[in-house]
Amino acid sequence: MKTSLLMGVAALALLAGGASAADLKFQPGEDSKFNWASFEEFKSAHDLKGQTLTIFGPWRGEDEALFKSVYAYFAEATGVEVKYSSSENYEQQIVIDTQAGSPPDVAILPQPGLIADLASKGYLTPLGDETKQWLLDNYSAGQSWVDLATYNGKDGAPALFGFPYKIDVKSLVWYVPENFEDAGYEVPKTMEELKALTEKIAADGEKPWCIGLGSGGATGWPATDWVEDLMLRTQPPEVYDKWVTNEIPFTDPAVVGALEEFGWFARNDAFVDGGAAAVASTDFRDSPKGLFASPPKCYLHHQASFIPSFFPEGTVVGEDADFFYMPPYESKKELGNPVLGAGTLAMITKDTPAARAFIDFLKTPIAHEVWMAQTSFLTPYKGVNVDVYGNPPLKKQGEILLSATTFRFDGSDLMPGKIGAGAFWTGMVDFVGGKSADDVAADVQKAWDAIK
Repeated sequence: MKTSLLMGVAALALLAGGASAADLKFQPGEDSKFNWASFEEFKSAHDLKGQTLTIFGPWRGEDEALFKSVYAYFAEATGVEVKYSSSENYEQQIVIDTQAGSPPDVAILPQPGLIADLASKGYLTPLGDETKQWLLDNYSAGQSWVDLATYNGKDGAPALFGFPYKIDVKSLVWYVPENFEDAGYEVPKTMEELKALTEKIAADGEKPWCIGLGSGGATGWPATDWVEDLMLRTQPPEVYDKWVTNEIPFTDPAVVGALEEFGWFARNDAFVDGGAAAVASTDFRDSPKGLFASPPKCYLHHQASFIPSFFPEGTVVGEDADFFYMPPYESKKELGNPVLGAGTLAMITKDTPAARAFIDFLKTPIAHEVWMAQTSFLTPYKGVNVDVYGNPPLKKQGEILLSATTFRFDGSDLMPGKIGAGAFWTGMVDFVGGKSADDVAADVQKAWDAIK
C-alpha cells in the first residue's frame, strides 16, 4: 500500500520476459559459496521440457532483471519456458485476470489483504501440509511465516496459500558511526539502553532523533511503523494480530501504551531535530539528512531498509552510515527478538506441474542465493549461506531476519485501507501535534466502527 502510494499511479503497461540457459548470472559449480548441490538435486528431480510457466508479479525495472536472473535457473533445471509479466497497476490486474478465468500459473504479491481476498474467492491453490512443515523447519520464526501465508479458502477453512519470498526489514535505526565515535556513544542492545542514549545525547546539548512524517497525501505513515515496532516490543504477537484485525479496539491499553511510547521519542522538543512541531511537517525523505550535517543535527533515525535511497549522494552504507536492530526491552525478554517488515508471497493461481515445481524451486537455497548475491533481497531461510550476500549491510539485515523469534507484517498494510492508509495516518499527525494518545485512539476506533 505504502509502496504503491510512493511510486504513484501510472498507466497500465505489461512487461514480459523469458529465460534461457544463456541468462545464468553465476555458472553452476564455479563459486563454492553457492549451494550448487541444491540446484543439481532439483534439476535431477524435475524434467518438464516443453512446458510453459507464466508468472505475474510486482517487480519492474531493476527488480525484474534480478528476478529474471533467479528464474533462469528454474528454466535451466526443468526445461520450462518462463514468461514473466508485471503491471504498474498489478493489484488491479491480478483481480481482472483471475475473475476473467485467465490467471497466470503463479502470482507473486506483497499485499496480504489482496491475497486473502483471492483465497476466499477460490482463486488460489493450497500449497499443502508439506510446504507448511517446510516453512516451520527451514525459516527462522517459522510459525510467523506460516501464519502470514495462511488464509481462509472459499470453503472458509484455513490453508497455506502463499510461499514467502523476498523480505524487507523495517526494524532498523540508522546512525553515522563517525558521529558516534566522536561523541563516545555506543550502539544500544536494549530499548532501555536506547532510551538512556536518547537522554544522554539530549543532556549533551544535541538532538538525538530526526523524525519526519511528511509524505504528501500519505503523511503520517512513518509513525505507524514506529508504533508497530513498539507494539511488538511491548506486547505478545497475538495481541498485535488482534490489533490489526480490530479484535481488540484501538482504545485498548496495549495500543494506547504503544502510542505513548512513540510519543516519548517524538513529542519531546529536546529529543527531535526542529522540536516536536517539526515532526509532522518534515518530509520523510528529508528527515535523515540531519545525520549527515556538520555538526550533526541528530544522531538517530528509525526507518526501513530502503531509506539509504534518500541519503546524500555517495554515502556508503556500512561506512558513512550504518544501522542497528531496533532493540527489544530488557524487561520483556519473553517477547524475544521481534522483527517488523514486509515482503512478497508466491501463490499458485493455475495448478500446473510447472507451477508446483516452481514452489519447490523456491525451497532450494540457490533460488535465494542467486538474488542474495546481487542486491535488494533478504531471506529468513536458514539453509542459505549468508556469506553469499552481495554486501555487508545486506548480510547484516539478513542476520537480523535469521535472529528473529517473531516476524510480523506491517500492521497498517494489514488493516482496512480507510484505517491503515487513512485514520491511522491522520491520527499520528494529530498525536505529534499534541492530541492525547487516548483521543487519537478513540478517533481511529470511531473510523473503524464506521466501516463495520
